Amino acid sequence: MGQMRLDKFLCDRTGCTRKEAKLYIKNGQVLVDDERMKRPEYKIDEEKSCVFLNGKKIKGDTLVYIMLHKPKGVVSATKDYRDETVIDLVSHMTHKDIFPVGRLDKDTTGLLLLTNDGEMSHELLSPKKHVDKVYEVIASGKITTEEQRQFEQGLDIGEKNLTKPAILDIVEAADTESKVLVTIREGKFHQIKRMFHKVGMDVLELKRISMGPLLLDDSLQEGEARFLTKEEIKQLKELYVRE
Repeated sequence: MGQMRLDKFLCDRTGCTRKEAKLYIKNGQVLVDDERMKRPEYKIDEEKSCVFLNGKKIKGDTLVYIMLHKPKGVVSATKDYRDETVIDLVSHMTHKDIFPVGRLDKDTTGLLLLTNDGEMSHELLSPKKHVDKVYEVIASGKITTEEQRQFEQGLDIGEKNLTKPAILDIVEAADTESKVLVTIREGKFHQIKRMFHKVGMDVLELKRISMGPLLLDDSLQEGEARFLTKEEIKQLKELYVRE
């Protein structure tokens, strides 16, 4: 921590671009210690300065957003006394107290977002926000239009209510196994596995490939991670932020 340019501070804390930050500042939308500051190069104290953007206080802690290609055998938890966690995989990238946004089962692979932004996590996981999550599934047996219809209508997987309508897109369908894409807007415990079990099939492989506008980076191998780009952060925030 120490001195930092005001425009860089805004970029790091809000995910805006440097150009956007400079516009906010020059348009008088930024207050520093109760003074309207119009100089992007102005140096602030990251620990002591009080910065407001459009009347909303900018959090002092640096917000971190990491995309992980989760491998099998790793648990979606911050701590575990038996298994390796997703936090262990990215411990070299940040010292911040980050956590997984939602969870993927131990044997499920694919996209997992890690952050210390509690507001974003809450909003992305809120059932009211209807954030689409897409999974690539290898299932036993041959998927037909009948299974597509059942997924669309909702399934009884032992919960109080039926599952919300899900989209099942067939990629390949053979007699012994099928490859499909499943889009859901919920996150019930073992939901996809339970849905396929309900229609008499077993999930052989399960991989999450997207969450809202965030797509799994094809260049990331299992176990690899990278920081989200400013554009990716912006797209995620646009799901719930309304100026």
